[in-house]
Amino acid sequence: MANKAIWILSAIFALTAGITDARWRRIPNWLTYSAIPLAIVLHSIAGGWRGARMSLLGAALGLGLLLPFVLVRSLGGGDWKLVGALGAFFGYQTAIPFFQQRLILILLWTLVINGVMALCLVIWKGRARQTLRNIGRMLAAFFRVHLPPSDLTIDNPEAIKVPFGVAAAVAVLLYTSSQPWGPF
Repeated sequence: MANKAIWILSAIFALTAGITDARWRRIPNWLTYSAIPLAIVLHSIAGGWRGARMSLLGAALGLGLLLPFVLVRSLGGGDWKLVGALGAFFGYQTAIPFFQQRLILILLWTLVINGVMALCLVIWKGRARQTLRNIGRMLAAFFRVHLPPSDLTIDNPEAIKVPFGVAAAVAVLLYTSSQPWGPF
């Protein structure tokens, strides 16, 4: 019962982040900074020190996986903290293989959904050719172990920006509604 409540709260958190990201293109600090300790406390209540450890490891996994993307400015800080909070909600289970971790599955679905959203935006805005050139430039920078050119970061006002929070919200809702206890 406690896990179900935690997962329902994670879905509410993800929905709130998705709505604010869709509307204002940002995920507020108050939301992510309050979600991480809330998830840790809830897991502590449900599972004691073991629950707190699982939640902390999940947050560290989420933050650690996406830190490189924040450092090269291809992902915003709010998106990064969102994944850290989702990691705190879904935890890290030490007995489960890496690619079967709840957070990893949610993150993979988020990336697929985000990719489809980006592709739709690129086609809708007629920027397919420019996008292919930009991908080539980013890959060249990656293989030369350089930072991507500054015009290919999220700081560029002309860059097509996809609301990561929306994709994460959809992924969390898909994941939680597919669990054995069914949708909310």
